[in-house]
Amino acid sequence: MSSIIVKDLVDKFGLEVLAGHSQLNRPIPKPEVHRPGLEFVGYFEFFSQDHIQLLGQKEINYLHTLSEAERNVRIGNIVKYHPPCFVVTWDQEGLKYLIKYCEEENIPLLRTPLRTKKFQELANAYLGKLMAPQMTIHGVCVNVSGIGILLRGKSGVGKSETAHTLIRRGHRLVADDVVVLKKIGPETLLGTHDGKTKEFLALRSIGLINVSRLYGRSAFQDETRVVLDIELTKWQDNALNNELELKTQFTEYMDIAIPHIEIQLQPGRDVAGLVEAAANNWYLRQQGYSAMNDFLKRLEMDE
Repeated sequence: MSSIIVKDLVDKFGLEVLAGHSQLNRPIPKPEVHRPGLEFVGYFEFFSQDHIQLLGQKEINYLHTLSEAERNVRIGNIVKYHPPCFVVTWDQEGLKYLIKYCEEENIPLLRTPLRTKKFQELANAYLGKLMAPQMTIHGVCVNVSGIGILLRGKSGVGKSETAHTLIRRGHRLVADDVVVLKKIGPETLLGTHDGKTKEFLALRSIGLINVSRLYGRSAFQDETRVVLDIELTKWQDNALNNELELKTQFTEYMDIAIPHIEIQLQPGRDVAGLVEAAANNWYLRQQGYSAMNDFLKRLEMDE
């Protein structure tokens, strides 16, 4: 999980800092944005104090209706919990009382012209990815026809060379050597790079290449949802399973099961083509089509 501070949020969304300029290094412990509602009427039993506090038109209009004394009480009850920051949407004005309390309590007060719901969606997505549980694995991550695939195998087996062939065929590199996996949902695994290896592919006998410079911007993408785990292994005689439809195997990453396929290597075998076939076959299965079932129906028609 990556750590994030208020300044990261300011830089990402171009937020205006109204108060707490010296406190932009405050950490944001939780990824979800919270809109205080019950808290303004004094109910704090389940207050999400570690979350960004979002103040839309509804919240600000409510505060405007209060007397100065009552407003001081309502706001004072919240700021004493010292949330990471407050964000006011719609470029709302008349915030002198908020600025006063945030300055006194050293809490950043930020403002954006975005609509409340829009900012909430964008901020939740941004924080969710950055703060998601993550792990790193040795391998290559590619996007083949819109389908995220992990290529794994022992060092020197040909993962990067296979990725290079896929790139030449119009597919995209996501990460080489160090693949960062992020769990952004109960069943959603995101693959990306570690920043240092972005756009780079290491090829034996050739060296390091920048795929974007060599093949254009379409040869690389920043991240992809991983749905297939393909392991490249050395050819073993009499070890291949030649059934017409293989039983699906799975590999687990952070409790998310990803379909696993083993492709054995042999000189002259079109490994990149097999990866493309695996990706397209996975897609067809998601659409409810099974080549095996189709084949069996044809046999039945001949009986």
